[in-house]
Amino acid sequence: MRGRLPRARERGGAATGPSPVDRRKTGSKHQLIYDGKGTTLHVLTTAANVNDITQSLDLVDGIPPVAGRTGRPWRRPEYLLGDKAYDSKAVRGELQRRCIQAVISRESAPNIKGPGELRYVVEQTFALLHQFKRLADRWERRIELHDAFVSLACSLICWTRLKKTGS
Repeated sequence: MRGRLPRARERGGAATGPSPVDRRKTGSKHQLIYDGKGTTLHVLTTAANVNDITQSLDLVDGIPPVAGRTGRPWRRPEYLLGDKAYDSKAVRGELQRRCIQAVISRESAPNIKGPGELRYVVEQTFALLHQFKRLADRWERRIELHDAFVSLACSLICWTRLKKTGS
């Protein structure tokens, strides 16, 4: 029997994997890096079963240059805040080599103080991104199309925030 072509109604495609919640369903998830106010700087779409720590350095490397001050554009943050999922010696070493101070809870230590205030920005950013229903449930088989919709959604969120502040 020859290879079967996918039908338009079927889910799947690149960057999909078994869901950690329901293994018989495939899915994907968004990995985000953003500033302290929740403005998205870089987004990656990965399979649902990919460990977050494997994508952390790709997210840091994907931050585009930010202009503003005179001189060379700013390319990396001074601090990187993360939860226990990002705690590893390899990640800490790479961040230190890149002159970024890691503020990551240790695996065996209690969480960073005030997790509600810090976690709110994370949850708000994901909620704003997933208010676009096409991103919450991925139907595109081609990852390029899905990433284009993610970029458009991030642009709309930034535009809405700029419009609110009157900048």
